[in-house]
Amino acid sequence: MGKPTGFMDYPRQLPDKRPVDKRLKDFREIYAPFPREKLRQQAARCMDCGVPTCHAGCPLGNLIPDFNDDIYHDRWKEALAQLLQTNNFPEFTGRLCPAPCEEACVLSINEPAVTIEQIEKEIIEFAFEQGWVRPAPPSRRSGKTVAVIGSGPAGLACAQQLNRAGHLVTVLERSDRIGGLLRYGIPDFKLEKWVLDRRLDLLEQEGIRFVTAVEAGRDLSADELQRFDSVVLCIGATVPRDLQIPGRDLDGIHFAMDYLVPQNRQTAGSGLDDEPYTFISAAGKNVVVIGGGDTGSDCIGTCNRQKARSVVNFELMAKPPEQRPEDQPWPFWPMRLRTSASHEEGAQRCWGILTKKFVGGRGKLKSVHTVDVVMVDNGQDGLRLQEVEGSLREWPADLVLLALGFTGPEPDSIVTALGLFLDERGNIATDENYMTTAKGVFAAGDARRGQSLIVWAISEGREAARCVDVYLSGESLLPTKGGGDLPRIG
Repeated sequence: MGKPTGFMDYPRQLPDKRPVDKRLKDFREIYAPFPREKLRQQAARCMDCGVPTCHAGCPLGNLIPDFNDDIYHDRWKEALAQLLQTNNFPEFTGRLCPAPCEEACVLSINEPAVTIEQIEKEIIEFAFEQGWVRPAPPSRRSGKTVAVIGSGPAGLACAQQLNRAGHLVTVLERSDRIGGLLRYGIPDFKLEKWVLDRRLDLLEQEGIRFVTAVEAGRDLSADELQRFDSVVLCIGATVPRDLQIPGRDLDGIHFAMDYLVPQNRQTAGSGLDDEPYTFISAAGKNVVVIGGGDTGSDCIGTCNRQKARSVVNFELMAKPPEQRPEDQPWPFWPMRLRTSASHEEGAQRCWGILTKKFVGGRGKLKSVHTVDVVMVDNGQDGLRLQEVEGSLREWPADLVLLALGFTGPEPDSIVTALGLFLDERGNIATDENYMTTAKGVFAAGDARRGQSLIVWAISEGREAARCVDVYLSGESLLPTKGGGDLPRIG
């Protein structure tokens, strides 16, 4: 590496955040610019570790030591080339990925990891600033047509790869704008939508056709889809996990996405008239967010910006340790305490909480009853949650947001219209080549692997595109995971 002692010379450093009192007044991204010289120092922390386990930690197989070395030596174009070999949209992952690569960083064994995610973001943003990121339409067309259903990260990555292979790609989106989860699921304080629109403009210039307000299986029948030579389903896992306890039917209890999407639409200047969403405000309310993942965190940040009276966050499992647990050794992803910027902005976080019932009056939610739970070992029966006697509590609540994850793709949709099989987890069943039980129909992303990370969605879209290319052409020059040379297969 460029500076062998860099990891000893420089501490881990990230950009400053805008002050909480300032950022809660808007939905803009929260991070301040990061000086380029500081970025070089962060890149210098990448060790000459011999076996770069960060590659294995990254679902895309990003060539991390290579672009870190380039950044240290001010070779920005070379760093960009390394990054784009494996990642279609580093401007998304550089903002939204939880960075499993950093948990797998060799330095993280006994020091704070290299700031890989931040370096990735700065590379692509500098490249856009310099005008290096330009549309690259294919030099030839195959004459084959592909419909990609869904325009989230998996669909967009799949579409771009197939377009690069020369196929004519049409992306079908049931919402009024392209972007899927990136558009209306992610709050702007994590991803401002000009970042998405900038990329979509490039994809259109490369020859990808986008069609909005069309739901495959309803507006476009399965028979009509047969005019395409292949179809790829990137429809996500959008069925929310529910909490069926007494009082669930009270007014004031909502799924997280039913809360987040209308706010994101309002931030974008989109109306709600043509969508099945009603704007939900947390202003002046006591809010309980049930679920401790990223979606719950997004709800907390949005509630704070809407000026909620109070925000409480329930997590069923016990509070994890701040450091890597001994039974989860490096380089595996550890279950440790993670505090998001939204948590820092204000929320009471409670662990080991089981919600027992919702209480209200005249049909409206008034409070939530909970008990504390602990994990106990029952011998042959294994581990299970046990309620703590005498721990019943009542929490005032005018609004409850269920952020409990998602169970899979919507079954009464194009999945049913095409007669596809689901696996035991409720996801679209495919073979090892991403093909479903219908010939020429493929699936990728959360719809295939279940609810997961954006970086996994991009990886799935890329891998599926390569399989579709082989199906259509008999061979493919699209890269395998990890980039590198473009091998000829078949």
